[in-house]
Amino acid sequence: MLRCVRTEFLAILLTSLGALASAADCCNDVLLFNGKSLDGWACHLVDPSVKMADVWRVEDGVLICKGEPLGYLVTKDSFEDFELIVEWRWTPGKQPGNNGVLLRICGEPIGFMPKCFEAQLKHGSAGDIWAFRGTRITGPAERVRTVENHKVLGTFFGTPALKNAEKEAGQWNEYRITFRGDRLTVAVNGEQVNEATGCDQVAGPIGLQSEGGEIQFRTVRLTRLAK
Repeated sequence: MLRCVRTEFLAILLTSLGALASAADCCNDVLLFNGKSLDGWACHLVDPSVKMADVWRVEDGVLICKGEPLGYLVTKDSFEDFELIVEWRWTPGKQPGNNGVLLRICGEPIGFMPKCFEAQLKHGSAGDIWAFRGTRITGPAERVRTVENHKVLGTFFGTPALKNAEKEAGQWNEYRITFRGDRLTVAVNGEQVNEATGCDQVAGPIGLQSEGGEIQFRTVRLTRLAK
C-alpha cells in the first residue's frame, strides 16, 4: 500500500514539474508576427505622412513589405538575450533588394536608422552583421570592417558572413539569430555564418526594415534566453 502511495505521489510530482516547465517555456516564447495582423508593432518612416498600412500588409499569413519609403517596423516590447527565428523571401518575380533585421534598438532614429545592431538581409549578403549609431562590435581584426564618415550613417562597424548560405531569390530562407550577453551569432538556412562579440548589453526592440525591394516574412518568433 505504501509503495502504491509513493508511486502515485511521484507521478503527480513529475506531472506538476512538467506543467511548470511548459508554462515557463510558454512565457519565454513570443510570437512577434501572428500571421494575421501587426498587433504589437509600431513603425518609423522617413516620410511621416505615409501610413504603416501603405508599406506593410498581411496577406494569407505572410507579412509583405513594399520597401519604400525608408524606415522600419519596430516591436513595442524590448528584448536583451534571445533566439530569434525569421523566415523571409524576396517577392517572386520582383527584383531583390536590401533589408535587415534590427536588434537591441536603443534611442531615437536618425534618418532611417536607429542605434542598433543589424543582421543583414540584403540579397547576396545575408548573414553580415552591422553596428550603427554608436554601437560597436569586436572580433578578429582581419574580419571587422569600419566604414568611416558615411554621408548618411556616419561611422559604423561590421563583420561579413563567412559564406553565402542564402537561397535563390524568390525562395524561403531561415534566419536563426542568437543574442546572449555581448555575443551575437547568426545562422542562415541551418548554417552558422557569422559571429560578433563586444556588443552592448542592453534591452531593445526588434525591427524589420523597409529599405528598397519588396520582401516577405512568414515567421518572426522569439524565445527569451535566461541569463
